[in-house]
Amino acid sequence: MNLQGEIDKYKARLVAKGYKQKEGIDYEEVFAPVTRMESILLIISLAAQSKWCIIQMDVKSAFLNDILEEEVYVEQPLGYVKKDNEGKVLKLKKALYGLKQAPWAWNTRIDQYFKSQGFVQCPYEHALYVKVKNGEMLVVALYVDDLIFTENSGEMIEKFKKAMMREFEMTDLGLMSYFLGLEIK
Repeated sequence: MNLQGEIDKYKARLVAKGYKQKEGIDYEEVFAPVTRMESILLIISLAAQSKWCIIQMDVKSAFLNDILEEEVYVEQPLGYVKKDNEGKVLKLKKALYGLKQAPWAWNTRIDQYFKSQGFVQCPYEHALYVKVKNGEMLVVALYVDDLIFTENSGEMIEKFKKAMMREFEMTDLGLMSYFLGLEIK
């Protein structure tokens, strides 16, 4: 949906029947932290008072980027069942939407990436990352597959955007104007 609540684009996905998974057998960890609304409001307030811009990016197909730790098998999707192989299943190498562990796998992947790039994870807000270098500070808030970020000098943003686009398939949404139901002007 766009800002006016109209359909912007349609998406189609192959989704696993995660509701058939059993805890302790098919998955272990399923929780993935997101930045709390209070922290997002604090970032917006800090940026507004300091006249910093806030940039928004979206990771395309975030849950499809992640290697699974467990062995997961799925039935062949309806409409794609191979004739004479109806009883066979598929072993997943990467996560799919619908899997209970997909959010955890995605969060593990992006957390490792941020830390490898010199970011420090906030100990009290696990989806908030800060990088300080030569007096410059970049703050990144993660909400599942959406990122908002701001910084104090204007020089780290472009480097960060390019690095993220090299690592993940991303959509650069530019200056934040609408995020989690908040319209920013």
